[in-house]
Amino acid sequence: MIKDVIIKNLTRYNDERGWLTEIFRRDELNFTPAMSYVSMTNPGVVRGPHEHVSQSDCFVFLGPGSFRLYLWDRRDDSSTKGEAMDLEVGENNPSLVIVPPGVVHGYKCISDVAALSINLPDQLYKGEGKSEEIDEIRWEIDPESPYKIN
Repeated sequence: MIKDVIIKNLTRYNDERGWLTEIFRRDELNFTPAMSYVSMTNPGVVRGPHEHVSQSDCFVFLGPGSFRLYLWDRRDDSSTKGEAMDLEVGENNPSLVIVPPGVVHGYKCISDVAALSINLPDQLYKGEGKSEEIDEIRWEIDPESPYKIN
């Protein structure tokens, strides 16, 4: 495990209508989302890796589809600096994952179908009115990046 990364397994409640999953409760997590978005990723496609200077991401992976999520700790003040981890998340392992600033992250759709993810970051994309610089270090565009997703 990487220090300060929160992984919460999500429970699906199934009945004849389908299923329901609670994805966020403020009484369970000390986290306040500023916005949310949904993305669909095609099979074999990679998103990231990148990191944020001050933003935390709160990803929800429920399905359809599945991802391999990769995390690398770059924080100088972290007891797990230099540690890396990866895990399968999505349809077969519904999960909420909070990624703090300084942890490089990215994911790849590993299913035969497009995979859905939800993000509830704690900062607005490009700030108020989309008028600020993006809080992102884009490791995926650096050919010398030590952070690779295969």
